[in-house]
Amino acid sequence: MIPELGHFALIIAFAITIVQAVVPLIGAARNDAALISMARPAALVQLLFVGLAYAALTQAFIVHDFSVLYVSQHSNLVQPLMYRISGVWGSHEGSLLLWTLILSLWTVAVAVYSRNLPDILMARVLAVMAMISIGFLAFMLFTSNPFERLFPVPLDGNELNPLLQDPGLAIHPPMLYMGYVGFSVAFAFAVAALLGGKLDATWARWSRPWTTISWSFLTMGIALGSWWAYNELGWGGWWFWDPVENASFMPWLVGTALIHSLASTEKRGVFKSWTVLLAILAFSLSLLGTFIVRSGVLVSVHAFATDPTRGVFILAFLVIVVGGSLALYAWRSDTVVSYGRFQWFSRETALLLNNIIFLTAALAVLVGTMYPLVVDAFGLGKISVGRPYFDAMFALIAIPLLLLLGFGPVIRWKGDDWKRLAKVQISIFIFSIVAGFLLPFIIEDELNLATGFGLAGALWVALTTLRDLFSRLSKNLKLPLAYLGMIIAHLGVAVFVAGVTVTMSYSEEKDLRMEPGSSYNIAGYDFHFQGVRIVQGPNYKASEAVIEVWKDGNKSGELFPQKRTYTGKSNPMTDASIDKTLFRDLYAALGEELEGGAWSMRVYYKPMIRWIWLGCIFMTIGGVLAVSDRRYRQTATAKLRKDAPETPAAANA
Repeated sequence: MIPELGHFALIIAFAITIVQAVVPLIGAARNDAALISMARPAALVQLLFVGLAYAALTQAFIVHDFSVLYVSQHSNLVQPLMYRISGVWGSHEGSLLLWTLILSLWTVAVAVYSRNLPDILMARVLAVMAMISIGFLAFMLFTSNPFERLFPVPLDGNELNPLLQDPGLAIHPPMLYMGYVGFSVAFAFAVAALLGGKLDATWARWSRPWTTISWSFLTMGIALGSWWAYNELGWGGWWFWDPVENASFMPWLVGTALIHSLASTEKRGVFKSWTVLLAILAFSLSLLGTFIVRSGVLVSVHAFATDPTRGVFILAFLVIVVGGSLALYAWRSDTVVSYGRFQWFSRETALLLNNIIFLTAALAVLVGTMYPLVVDAFGLGKISVGRPYFDAMFALIAIPLLLLLGFGPVIRWKGDDWKRLAKVQISIFIFSIVAGFLLPFIIEDELNLATGFGLAGALWVALTTLRDLFSRLSKNLKLPLAYLGMIIAHLGVAVFVAGVTVTMSYSEEKDLRMEPGSSYNIAGYDFHFQGVRIVQGPNYKASEAVIEVWKDGNKSGELFPQKRTYTGKSNPMTDASIDKTLFRDLYAALGEELEGGAWSMRVYYKPMIRWIWLGCIFMTIGGVLAVSDRRYRQTATAKLRKDAPETPAAANA
């Protein structure tokens, strides 16, 4: 009866969420304290019942309850416990339940950690988040019930997709959803402020930490997805511009613009309309990603569903959320007017340009992702928008963005003297350009413009960021965490850009036909193929190649790529083997067995590819540090003090 209890818990949660969405809003409109006070308890009860439902589905996976259709489709008797637990979110219904659970967690977090927020504003925020929960709970109850029974009950299940049986998939979806769903908090704050007709610095300050922590989760979630694809899919790449990858990248781009826009609104009261629109767009693009993954409009290793009726439900929900919030924005347009004044050369202008660049990037990804789907939907043929388009667009966008990253944080609010800034930064600019273009010449003995621009940009961002840090440390050793978070995040961008540039410029790969005893040299490394042996795993049997790697007469390491056949699966799966260091990866993927005992093999040399994920880790740490700043732990009274002095470092955080 546990699955029935889980289903019943979802129904109760749905009813509670309706109460949470309606009653506090009525209380806010009537200024009725009793009705307003229902928002927080309702949020806690909603989490309790959604959590019970999630626990019930997890228990069904753990005990092999194949009478539940979803369990029988994504688990079997020999599946390891870790992949039975992660199998809960391995497909559509379970991942939707995880999404709803995380939304409930965010709702309770806001209710618990924002007790100093005015009660009316809090009631509206929690009510808006409840409305979002209603949509996803209705989606589950009416179209995607994870507790649907199966009769007759099979003796064994079908197993989780082997591609998803990877440690990275045990944490990638929860991290990604924490970011996706976290943007609902910024959305709820924006809508609540519009409903109240009051968008001021206090609203922006309350929204900013929630947005930043959501962005941090999304950054790490995307990085983990990239790391999983690199390790598991066997093609040696870290980003494929797959539509589902793009679906997570678009809200990240808009979210990055949003956290910078919130800084302007909080500090100077400017860009209110920008900030509200970005909050709406960030969450709307998260919902668009949900539509892409679950609508059946595309085929992808990341996609969950192929039922178009589910896509129609999500599309209708997307239209309601986006259309309703934009209509509210238009109705309250008189409340989002900004009165702050600033000169053309100022921190505000730099942040405005930052917003434009990130929105342009998001639009480029949106067009490249959706255009082929729209053309196909209207029966106009099938077209493909691939890597050349995206790489070209982002190469053009990256140049002004990196230039701005070096100047922006050191420009003063309201206005600055460009001659002062030029005098300070010109030496770093010249050194970055010279060093960036000399490095490819030294490495390859030729001038590579693309590599030169990439390395020059990475050096420029890193050196200007470090110069600003050391300059402030010389005046005050105690710097705000928000400022240190910004420094670490910007250094992460520099590390990421350096990794992408070197990896794309100097990677080598080769498809080979190798016999036992044969060898091949790539980038100065000799790959010696020793042969293939049979390996028995917990729920698979594999052909495992043994490859010794030598360099300059010394053994550098061993690689053991596998071709796995999982229980109940007829198609073999590739499991790559990687010899990792900070400055290079040696990567081997085993192909098919050929005549005469030979095997097809693909080998790669990937310089500095680890820097890509290292940069993402830095960005995530930067976001977490920024949220830990003491300003966000102050009381509402302290937040409303207009005359409280700020240190120069705090003013720039």
